[in-house]
Amino acid sequence: MLDFLINQYKEASYMQISLEFVAFVFGILSVYFAKKENIWVYPTGLISTVITVYLLYQAKYFGDMTMNFYYSIMSIYGWYKWTTKSTEPDLLISRTTTKEKVIGFGLFVFTMIVTYLVYVFFDYKLEIPNYIDIFTSGIFFTAMWYMALKKLESWTLWIIGDCIAVPLFAHRGLGMLSLQYLIFTILAVMAYLQWKKTLNSYLQAS
Repeated sequence: MLDFLINQYKEASYMQISLEFVAFVFGILSVYFAKKENIWVYPTGLISTVITVYLLYQAKYFGDMTMNFYYSIMSIYGWYKWTTKSTEPDLLISRTTTKEKVIGFGLFVFTMIVTYLVYVFFDYKLEIPNYIDIFTSGIFFTAMWYMALKKLESWTLWIIGDCIAVPLFAHRGLGMLSLQYLIFTILAVMAYLQWKKTLNSYLQAS
């Protein structure tokens, strides 16, 4: 595993390796803070996604690049939602309503269409990894929106998307990001269990 990661960076520049490492660290911190319901999930996530946008643009993975741009926007939105208390009640962990499920599915489909059009705009030849990228883009964007609303289902989507992203990034030669998503998967499972426990405590208290 270690040799596989090292071999992928033999021809990489010092700048690329440094940026990937910073994105790696702040990405892990972001998921850790999300698990703890800590507001630092958003500033740390923002640093990671902005750097990742640049790295994916350089690698010409425009679907993932677009998604990370979305993540940056949604991080600002989530930051606002988690800190707004003067006009809204405290945001608590909950499950999605039927309306939110419908909206979430709509976001999933809409994001896949937008991501596909991004590839078309850049006149990029689509191959199987790109179609997988389009699919995971829909999953991740919906998960990000659910996360901003503190919905338990956000972690279910993160787990599914992360499991797909691990081999996808490894195939693309982005070993550090592949390892990052492997760690994301483990943290997402732990976060799901913790959020579910917290939600059950709310239900028992009501």
